[in-house]
Amino acid sequence: MAAERVEIVEVAPRDGLQNESAVLGTADKLELIGRAVAAGARRVEVVSFVNPARVPQMADAEAVLAGLQPGPDWIGLVLNRRGLDRALAAKVPEVNYVVFATDEFSRRNQGMSTAESLATWDAVATAARAAGVRATVTISAAFGCPYTGEVPAERVAELAGRIAASGPDEIALGDTIGSGVPSQVADVVTRVRDAAPGVALRCHFHNTRNTGMANAWAACEAGVRVLDASIGGFGGCPFAPAATGNVPTEDLAWMLHRAGFATGLDVPALIETAAWLGGRLGKEPPALLGRAGPFP
Repeated sequence: MAAERVEIVEVAPRDGLQNESAVLGTADKLELIGRAVAAGARRVEVVSFVNPARVPQMADAEAVLAGLQPGPDWIGLVLNRRGLDRALAAKVPEVNYVVFATDEFSRRNQGMSTAESLATWDAVATAARAAGVRATVTISAAFGCPYTGEVPAERVAELAGRIAASGPDEIALGDTIGSGVPSQVADVVTRVRDAAPGVALRCHFHNTRNTGMANAWAACEAGVRVLDASIGGFGGCPFAPAATGNVPTEDLAWMLHRAGFATGLDVPALIETAAWLGGRLGKEPPALLGRAGPFP
C-alpha cells in the first residue's frame, strides 16, 4: 500500500528571502528555485508582486518569472489588484492573495481594512478565473495578530466562509507571527473546514516561538495535506515585529517521512541547498537537520 502523501509547498524563494537583509540577485534566486525543483518540489512560491520600495528583496519578480521554465506550479503572491495585474502580465500560473484577519494588520500591510481586502479578493478571483489562473487565499495572522493580540477561531472561520463564496482553489491558514499552538491549530482547522466545506486547506507556520513543527504535525493530524515550508528555515514577515523563520522544509520532510508519509522530496538535497543558501545570505540556516543529519 502506497504511503499517504503530504504536499509541501516550497516558499523559500519568496517568504524565505523577503525578510533577509541580504538581497539575492535574480541568478541566485533562479538557482535556488532550480535546486528546490531538483530536490522534488513541484509547487513553489517564487515571487511576490508587491511595492519594491517596501520589499526590495522582491523587486525583480518579473525577471525571475521570465527566467523559469514551464513545468512546476509557480506561485506569485499578490496583495492588491495592481499586484494581480503584474502577475497576470507575467503569466504566473497561480496567484496567492492575502486577507489579514485583523483590521490593524490589514491596514499596516495592505493599506485597507479587512472588509475592503475581501472586496478586492472578489475582484481578484474573478479576474484570475477569466485568465485561467489558479487563485488561492491565505488568511494571515489566523492564530494571532502582532498589533491587536488574540484572534478568535470564530473570526477566522467567518473569513473563510466569506472567502469561499468567491470560489478559491485553496484556503491557507497563516500563522504569521508564530503565536499558534497545536490545540489552537486543531480547533481553527475544524472550524474553517465547517465554514468552507469542500475547499482545499493548506497551512503556513512560522517558528517564531518554536512551535512551527508541532503545529505542522497538528495540522496533519487534523487532516490537512498541504503545508508550506522554507528550505533552511529562512524567512519571516517583514511587517511583523520580531519575525523569525519559517518551518524548515528539510526538517518537516524528514519528520513526515519518519511518520510514514510521502512528500516526494529528497532530504539530503534539501540539506545541501540550505547550506548553499546560508552561504549566499551570510548566515547559518535555522534548520536543525543539517546540523544533526538524518536518521537512520
